[in-house]
Amino acid sequence: MSKRRPFIFDAENFHFGEVPRQIGRTLLTLLVYMLLTFTLAVLVYLAFTLVFRTDTERRLRREIRMYERIYPGLEEREQLLGDALANLQYKDNEIYSLVFHTPGAPILDPMEEQDVPRELDTIPDHRLVEYTRDKADSLLRRSRDVEETFVRIVKALNDSSTVLPPMTLPIEDITYPQVGASAGRKMNPFYKAYVFHEGLDLIVARGTPVLAAADGTVKSADNERAKGNTVRITHKGGYETVYAHLESMDVHAGQRVKAGQRLGAVGMSGQAFAPHLHYEVRKDGVVTDPVGYLFASVSPSDYVNMLYMSVNTLQSMD
Repeated sequence: MSKRRPFIFDAENFHFGEVPRQIGRTLLTLLVYMLLTFTLAVLVYLAFTLVFRTDTERRLRREIRMYERIYPGLEEREQLLGDALANLQYKDNEIYSLVFHTPGAPILDPMEEQDVPRELDTIPDHRLVEYTRDKADSLLRRSRDVEETFVRIVKALNDSSTVLPPMTLPIEDITYPQVGASAGRKMNPFYKAYVFHEGLDLIVARGTPVLAAADGTVKSADNERAKGNTVRITHKGGYETVYAHLESMDVHAGQRVKAGQRLGAVGMSGQAFAPHLHYEVRKDGVVTDPVGYLFASVSPSDYVNMLYMSVNTLQSMD
């Protein structure tokens, strides 16, 4: 049944006529209809997305949850690695200062101090020339520094009055996984508190021979309360090495020893958590980090690993 159209009576002309259409009202009706349709479509889409998920969405949600779980740990590990690298750089500078008497270790990348120009295609030619000149000057300065450092080292080595520190490994064929805590604040296994650790722990089997790190004279070979059987050797240049927690001692006070000579065997006498050698190096009575003297006896890669292990091992064995 068709919809009846409204009529109006025209009294002046005395007849009925159709009511004229109003364009504005029609457009408003159309607009309301379109808004209702769009709103309904959005509601249907939202309901669909809340109830139904594609395989890609489910996979992405799983990844997001996984990242949320592991991110705190990654952030903590990044902080630890940053601290470890800073400690390694500090110790490297100490080694160069102590052994080679230089201000610090040379920078591996001499270009890192220069600002890298961005957007090279928009930089004027004179800026590129200035940048290249600065880079060249930086390389020349670094090369002169390295050359001067090597010259000082060679002169020191050729000078008969130069005294080298003890640089021989006290344990033969030691590998970096056997390197424990170095000198510094470490967790004591007995007190369960951070105390100053005066040496380097080398974790090897009981009975392993302990060797002198350099020529010297045995200062003492006694049983000390905390360190157990301990051999102390004095060397030229004010150096002193200490070998503690020994199972046996093969030398006596006043005896002259050569680098690599057997001093005793590894044990766990005194306050030792497990069999290991507690090795110390002192300069004029001041405790130094023994790791800094091992680079002459191992390969560069092994030395880097030893340095990393000693810095990141936070609990000592005594």
